[in-house]
Amino acid sequence: MKLISWNVNGLRACVKKGFLDYFHDQNADIFCVQETKLQNGQIDLKLTGYHQYWNYAVKKGYSGTAVFTKEKPLTVRYGVGDLEMEDEGRILTLEFPQFYLVNVYAPNAQRDLARLPFRLDWETRMRAYLVKLDAVKPVILCGDLNVAHKEIDIRNFKTNYGNSGFTVEERVELTALLDEGFIDTYRVFYPEREGAYTWWSYMTKVRERNIGWRIDYFIASERLRRKITGVDIHCAVMGSDHCPIVLEMDLSE
Repeated sequence: MKLISWNVNGLRACVKKGFLDYFHDQNADIFCVQETKLQNGQIDLKLTGYHQYWNYAVKKGYSGTAVFTKEKPLTVRYGVGDLEMEDEGRILTLEFPQFYLVNVYAPNAQRDLARLPFRLDWETRMRAYLVKLDAVKPVILCGDLNVAHKEIDIRNFKTNYGNSGFTVEERVELTALLDEGFIDTYRVFYPEREGAYTWWSYMTKVRERNIGWRIDYFIASERLRRKITGVDIHCAVMGSDHCPIVLEMDLSE
C-alpha cells in the first residue's frame, strides 16, 4: 500500500502547476492533501477510481483538507467533535479495516506566537484523540504538523530557536505524542539524515539552496513499524512551498 501526503498550499493553484500529472504518475492507494484553500463546488477533480472526502474551512480561501482513496473507508469523521477546532477544516479521519488514517493540517502559532496557546490546546486534544483511536486499532497520522521536531529537521536551527514551528513548547508536544506509542516513520528509516526537508520559504533561492524545514510527517502506531517498507520525501516535486511525502507498507501478513 502506498500513501502520499502533500500540503498543496491552494489546490486550484497546484493543479495549474502539475498536481494531476504527479497524482496519476504516483498511483497511490491513498492521497492526502492539506491547505486546499477552497469551498465545496470550487473544483471538480476527475480522479477515476478514487473516493473523495473533503473537509472545508468556513473561512473562504483558507485551510482545508482532503483525502482521495481507492478503497472506500468503513467510516469517515470530519474533525474530532470539538466545535472550537472544526471551523478550519483541519482534520479528516478515515477508518480502514487495518488502521485509522488521520489527515491533519496543524494550526500555525504565527510569527508573533499570538496563536501559540491555541496551538498547544490543539496538541493536547489531538494527542488524546489519537491515543483513543490507537486503543481500537493502529493509527497513521499524516500531514503538515507545522513543527520541526529536532535540530536535524531544520537547516538554520540556531537562528530559529523560539520561532513559530520551532518553539520548545511545540517540539515538546510532538515528543509527547511519540512517547504515547507512535513513531516518526522517516526517522525510523533515516535517523541521522541531514538536509531532508519538506517546506521552504518562497524567498529567492531558498529552495535552490535547500534552506528548509521538515514539518510534514507520517506518524504511525509503533506496532505498524514492521509493516512499513519505505518512506520518502519527493523534494524535487514543485507546485507548492511544500513537497509530497510518501509511506509504503505491506499489510499482507
